[in-house]
Amino acid sequence: MMSDHPSHSTARTVLLTATAMLAFAANSLLCRQALGQGLIDAATFASLRVIAGAATLILIVMVRRRSRQPSTANWRSAAMLFTYMVFFSFAYLSLGAGTGALILFGAVQLTMFVVALRGGEHFAKLSWAGLALAVFGLVYLVSPGVTAPDPTGAILMAIAGVAWGAYSLLGRGATDPLEATARNFTYCVPLVLVVSLV
Repeated sequence: MMSDHPSHSTARTVLLTATAMLAFAANSLLCRQALGQGLIDAATFASLRVIAGAATLILIVMVRRRSRQPSTANWRSAAMLFTYMVFFSFAYLSLGAGTGALILFGAVQLTMFVVALRGGEHFAKLSWAGLALAVFGLVYLVSPGVTAPDPTGAILMAIAGVAWGAYSLLGRGATDPLEATARNFTYCVPLVLVVSLV
């Protein structure tokens, strides 16, 4: 019976990762659907996402009632979340859903890979092959040509990807990831509201 635990753990990790990736892709589709048809402006869309996220996460944290200690602000994480939210929304004013998602995924992966490499982490040959493939695909995708994406949109999305990668790295040491995420979304609210009012 004990030998089954590692396989169950691996299957659970794969399932959760796949679910997160699907949600990540759906995020791009929904954003493009709203912004591409001019149903809402980018700044307001980013604000609504952050406010809705903050409200939902705060409610979940309150229901759990695990932590009663006051939380200190992590403004670096809030700044990275803000950068991701705003640049992501404005990028989709000129990018297709698929193109934007590919640029975003590539930038996130490259950011986390570079930081891990600089931190002394070692990678297997398969990881290097995957990185090379991701870099090649990203370069090919944004290279000038008939199907090249809008340069401004591509740059904005790449910045959003770097910010999300940095946000993920900053959150690795959180003792309570859910509460930390709720806190970061809450601190991000006034920042996105300023953008909406400008």
